[in-house]
Amino acid sequence: MTTSSAEAQVIPLRAPGREKPADAASRPGETPADAPVVAFPAKSAAPEEVPTPAADPDPVSRLLGFLRHRLTGDYDVDEFGFDRELTETLVLPPLRVLYEKYFRVTAHGVANLPAEGGGLIVCNHSGTLPLDAVMTAVAVHDETPDRRHLRMLGADLVFQTPLLGALARKTGQTLACAADAERLLRSGELVGVWPEGFKGIGKPFGSRYRLQRFGRGGFVSAALRTRVPIIPCSIVGAEEIYPKIGDLKPLARLLGLPYFPVTPFFPLLGPLGAIPLPTKWHIEFGEPITTDSYSDDDLDDPMLVFSLTDQVRESIQTALYRRLAHRRSPFRD
Repeated sequence: MTTSSAEAQVIPLRAPGREKPADAASRPGETPADAPVVAFPAKSAAPEEVPTPAADPDPVSRLLGFLRHRLTGDYDVDEFGFDRELTETLVLPPLRVLYEKYFRVTAHGVANLPAEGGGLIVCNHSGTLPLDAVMTAVAVHDETPDRRHLRMLGADLVFQTPLLGALARKTGQTLACAADAERLLRSGELVGVWPEGFKGIGKPFGSRYRLQRFGRGGFVSAALRTRVPIIPCSIVGAEEIYPKIGDLKPLARLLGLPYFPVTPFFPLLGPLGAIPLPTKWHIEFGEPITTDSYSDDDLDDPMLVFSLTDQVRESIQTALYRRLAHRRSPFRD
């Protein structure tokens, strides 16, 4: 007889010294009347041990391990110069404070990011300084289950700037060219591109959240050739961190910059004016646009590239307007 762990198992026992008469045989499952009934508790199954995942090392242990690897040279750098350990140990923690505490970023549509394999994330660009790019990288890393890294495509100016160029390489960025983009996508990386470029990041405050031209669609060609999905990404909140109300063009030319911004606080307040305003951010990853259904003959079709570029741009612009319509203030909600 089978019982559950909460029941008692009943076993009939014959009294000592008494034999059961031959004619008193009972039918299967029948207990004689003179047999005392003794109850034993049923054996319960041993509880299944569930292994607990190993906890991430604390910051001190991670830092000590990082220093040990630096001293011994026991660390990896990929062909583009990406140093994963340095990025996760020294770069991401301070950026995470900005992400969580200062800009209070909320990420939407993370499920639209590929869990594995390549993908091209196309974002709007704004904010005078490219903080929207690094916040998007934090969102991709911290919000995806496998902590994927976003390999960002940067402008020439980034890699020509002393120290900044080396740091960009160490954190996984590379030059915004088709060859590097396709190599990264074919190797299964998530690649981020901001096709508005300096036109988007340096636009005046009066043009906020109005997308600029997307160039010639080189990012679409890279996605088509590598058969990876294109994920439109809309960022709300970055436009207001440095409200650009002017541009000192002679100074910009002197310094070799695309623009020299004037905001209500900079350069009037000096270094204090360079502190971004603590706006509330939303980063939304839209529905992927697939590219694997096109034939090889379509890859060089300029009309297809133009059509997909326009589709990505319209998707981002629509998402921006939709989210702005529900926003009560740049600093909350």
